[in-house]
Amino acid sequence: MSPLAFVLTLSCYRRWPSRFSTPYSHNLLVLFSSTASTITPPNGNESPSSGPAPPPIRVALTESTGRAVFATRRIGAGDTIHTAKPIVSHPSLSAITTVCYFCLKKINAVTASQSQGVYFCSENCKESSKVFYDVEKKADWLAFDDYCRTQGLKYPLLVKRLACMVISGVAPAGILDILQPANLTQGMILKEVLTKQWYTDVLARIRINAFRIELAAGVYEDLLSLASASIEAEAAVGNAIYMLPSFYNHDCGKFSCFSTNPNTHIVWIENADAKLKALRDIDEGEELRICYIDASMSYDARESLLSQGFGFKCNCLRCMSGD
Repeated sequence: MSPLAFVLTLSCYRRWPSRFSTPYSHNLLVLFSSTASTITPPNGNESPSSGPAPPPIRVALTESTGRAVFATRRIGAGDTIHTAKPIVSHPSLSAITTVCYFCLKKINAVTASQSQGVYFCSENCKESSKVFYDVEKKADWLAFDDYCRTQGLKYPLLVKRLACMVISGVAPAGILDILQPANLTQGMILKEVLTKQWYTDVLARIRINAFRIELAAGVYEDLLSLASASIEAEAAVGNAIYMLPSFYNHDCGKFSCFSTNPNTHIVWIENADAKLKALRDIDEGEELRICYIDASMSYDARESLLSQGFGFKCNCLRCMSGD
């Protein structure tokens, strides 16, 4: 069976039974968004004295931007707001032999476990991926991967993995339905060689909600220097979809002129587990925002990228000023 035909069998399994017993509704945020971490103490100590507490945030609907994330109490600069495990992740094809196929952690060639051309950083990651990876190995993905590589595509790789997770029963077919979808043109669908409705629906949500993962070399010495996210796929170790981080809205704010937003930054230290960090003091009730793109770009470049890639016109203070 060809890879595309194999994945598209999902169109027949919209109600594929899941191994998760909890219904997928508003509880998705709890199930997939985070290992909620206690706010870092004011002295910057990353080892809180108390146990884990709910993240100091809430998700609410807004009139202009849909879902948004708001602080439920004051959050100090440098605090860890919450952590998040990916719903689905996949390494970049250029990094396929240098990072773990499951968690995207950089691998040690001596201790890594190899399986049919991919590597796992530990036996735990190998075991965690076993169910969906056994499904994936039943098809030859060479042509699929070559097409993605030559066309510079990354989102179909996430759809492929999610498809295998659904077929294996470790995730329900509608797991991403709560997320905002992109507006896909027919040209985009044809380019991705996708035609079935499930595949298209999933791609539409992955396209607008995927995070490009770069593993940080250090810890948090200079959060401001990490605030601008690059979109060059070749430099990423992989891409991932998260639940709660996907509800954070965008802001282009340039710190030298506009100090209000973005007030939050997402970082990765060892693997695909994400940490949301406060870039400055955040007041109770304030909306938390991140920057989706490289904030050093010109106004025209940012406007074009946000419009074509994310489907909206930015109305942040910086963009409103034309900077």
